[in-house]
Amino acid sequence: MTKFPLTKRGADLLRDELQQLKSVDRPRIIAAISEARAHGDLKENAEYHAAREQQSFAEGRIKKIEGKLSNAQIIDVTELDAGGKVVFGATVDLIDLNTEKETVYKIVGDDEADIKQGMISVSSPVARALIGRTEGDEVDVNTPSGVVSYEIAGVRYIP
Repeated sequence: MTKFPLTKRGADLLRDELQQLKSVDRPRIIAAISEARAHGDLKENAEYHAAREQQSFAEGRIKKIEGKLSNAQIIDVTELDAGGKVVFGATVDLIDLNTEKETVYKIVGDDEADIKQGMISVSSPVARALIGRTEGDEVDVNTPSGVVSYEIAGVRYIP
């Protein structure tokens, strides 16, 4: 089976969510189902149906997280010897050469990407253009709005 990259932070967040689902949410939902069953007729019992729906969602999420963790290649960027190159997990300081605007991106796995937090997917056009480059390099990125030119102002390996 194909392994997909995941940062150590991303793996820790998934493990925390899995722990929450298994140790807190699952018992709470089971208790809600038991309580709803005690009310009698299940056909017209909205509490029962809502609890069963929550159970279905929680169990599906548990399976999804377990699958992601079992197929993940967890990469701790602080342990890599990347020699100043942009690699998966690196934090990259960029300067837009057209607007002089500075931007900071961390290259993460697809499931961890959140542009509002400056975390871009390793499969995004920007990340693909940056991988393998070093500080001082100029990079042209093809975006839907046209070509954007960046200068790599810094490459950091922070967790």
